[in-house]
Amino acid sequence: MDAIERLRKMIDESKNVVFFGGAGVSTESGIPDFRSVDGLYSQKYDLPPETIISHGYFVSHPEEFFRFYKDKMIFRDAKPNACHLKLAELEAKGKLKAVVTQNIDGLHQLAGSKNVLELHGSVHRNYCMSCGKKYSLDYVLAADGVPKCVCGGIVRPDVVLYEEMLDNDVIEASIKAISNADMLIIGGTSLVVYPAASLINFYRGERLVLVNKSATGVDSRADLVISDSIGKVFSQL
Repeated sequence: MDAIERLRKMIDESKNVVFFGGAGVSTESGIPDFRSVDGLYSQKYDLPPETIISHGYFVSHPEEFFRFYKDKMIFRDAKPNACHLKLAELEAKGKLKAVVTQNIDGLHQLAGSKNVLELHGSVHRNYCMSCGKKYSLDYVLAADGVPKCVCGGIVRPDVVLYEEMLDNDVIEASIKAISNADMLIIGGTSLVVYPAASLINFYRGERLVLVNKSATGVDSRADLVISDSIGKVFSQL
């Protein structure tokens, strides 16, 4: 039995599947990740990307932050790929109970997924730092320079910047989903971003699947490892 057949069989035998995904899920939709050869970390800027999208830099240099953010973090034309679409289909069939994602692009929801736990937030949610009023991505993109609220406060994206804590409610919901799963599929992530990557340690089931182009630190724990692109694998399910 080949790997795809094994994966299909494991899904068929499971009743509570959870998917944990990273940047590799979105790269096939044309969104670059941070750490690949052509990712943001490999591009040349006056400052490293992790500095520009840090909390401290955002507070001290909001103009430069938003210039980089709008130019390099937003991909309005990106469309869901085979992985996003298959996960939404599995959820609609009652197999998949949750998607836990490190991505901020909203492509899982665009594909039709309902229970999406966004560990690092979403570019589609924005709020005033002074009064809390909510704003759309279009509002932020249309603003000249730093987006401002009607009250005068700065409108910031609801994304977790470097130096900031993850949302505790999202963490707890993710832990609950992973703990209750009878199958965990980890895809498109090298599992090096913490604390997000540590959440998989709460899985106690016997169907741990890893789908990633490169090896990860938990390959030895997995019941099935598929070293291939996530979109290619899911398009065959």
